Amino acid sequence: MRDRERIKKLSKFSIGIGDRFAQQGKAQLQAIIKTQKWGVNIIPVWNKSFREHEIIQSHPSDTRKEADEAVRLCDWKNDYYVDADHVNMKTVDFFVDSSNFFTIDVAGFIGEKTDQQSIKQFVDHHQRYTDLTNIPGLGKTIHISRDLILIIAQKYLRAVEEAGRIYRHIVDKKEDETCIIEVSMDETNNPQTPIELFFILAAIADEGIPIQTIAPKFTGQFFKGIDYVGDHDQFTKEFEEDLAVIAFAVREFNLSKNLKLSVHSGSDKFSLYDPIRNALKKFNAGLHLKTAGTTWLEEVTGLSEVGDDGLTIVKEIYRNAYHRFDELCKPYTAVINIDFKKLPDPDQTDSWDGPRFASALRHNPTDAQFNPHVRQLIHIGYKIAAEMKERYLITLKKYEKKIAQNVTVNIYENHLKRLFYDLVEDSNKKDEKGKSNALSPRALWHRE
Repeated sequence: MRDRERIKKLSKFSIGIGDRFAQQGKAQLQAIIKTQKWGVNIIPVWNKSFREHEIIQSHPSDTRKEADEAVRLCDWKNDYYVDADHVNMKTVDFFVDSSNFFTIDVAGFIGEKTDQQSIKQFVDHHQRYTDLTNIPGLGKTIHISRDLILIIAQKYLRAVEEAGRIYRHIVDKKEDETCIIEVSMDETNNPQTPIELFFILAAIADEGIPIQTIAPKFTGQFFKGIDYVGDHDQFTKEFEEDLAVIAFAVREFNLSKNLKLSVHSGSDKFSLYDPIRNALKKFNAGLHLKTAGTTWLEEVTGLSEVGDDGLTIVKEIYRNAYHRFDELCKPYTAVINIDFKKLPDPDQTDSWDGPRFASALRHNPTDAQFNPHVRQLIHIGYKIAAEMKERYLITLKKYEKKIAQNVTVNIYENHLKRLFYDLVEDSNKKDEKGKSNALSPRALWHRE
């Protein structure tokens, strides 16, 4: 493992700000700048996956350019990162030159068995934990047997070994340059139990991977661009248990003290933000949140609102997406929930004015015109805009002011304020009546 003192430390709170077309970096960063008055440090991480680059025909250097330009224009003096999102050994080299944050995705290796000698060594090395009956903050007695450690090793050790292989490859390519490492196991069917997470972290420590964020799988469905679907109480229980396990594992395995949970597909999981915030306060823990494609949705919403040629493009995107439904859904089957029967026919949407289309898109469940199926289809329909090439980008620039306002307000009001506002004590957050200015659920939809 590299010298811990030389590894760049990720701030306690960070947010992944995806941007399909690399046009909204300044607007995204301005939302984060607005949070500085709270006294909380939130670090921007521009993230984009290989799949998104491949669909749009872009390159990680475009994301790097966007981030650097936003930092320059906003005179940002703090840290910032460019994330190689969900990389594996086949795709990591594509990102090496432009990225300094690597989300290593090894979910596909869960369940693959490694050699028996490695499994035996792992079980022998960690057999001492068969005496462990309590983890502080877990709230229940635990029972660990040698057989349980063996089962966990058989299920997860190969995945962690692959993460180690990719990490060492990154280090070899980056040489002395430091970068942030995340290990992702969220794109799988079943959530990891607290004890499984504990031994996953043990294996990560054994591999010498200096992770600073980890993305486990949680109960429920994290569909793109809409709210959480599942048992909120169970999620809250799992989230708190994971925080307790991480705090304990950091001490046990000498992991980075700033190790934090990473919530993927965090876009618009508004009903989870209260329990997440409460848990972070309870455990004094950090968080990395990925907001992914909501910036692209704000672009389309803004184009709807300006009308004219902006609205024309939006209607064209929807019509093409509607007729190419199966093609667009195929890469995203596990993370979308679109009922084709609930999508309006394009002949109907062609008659909508700008505000009507914006209402269908904007994630406001209290609005009778909001349609989560339309929103999800547009969410995965960015391929259509990419095929428009310069025509789409020129229109974005033409209506930059309106779109940028939407992007900034969305990130600030709907995500940052909901999650991070009261995680620090600050007298400036009180109005003259002594009441908090934090958004209530009812106030969530206020737009600046």
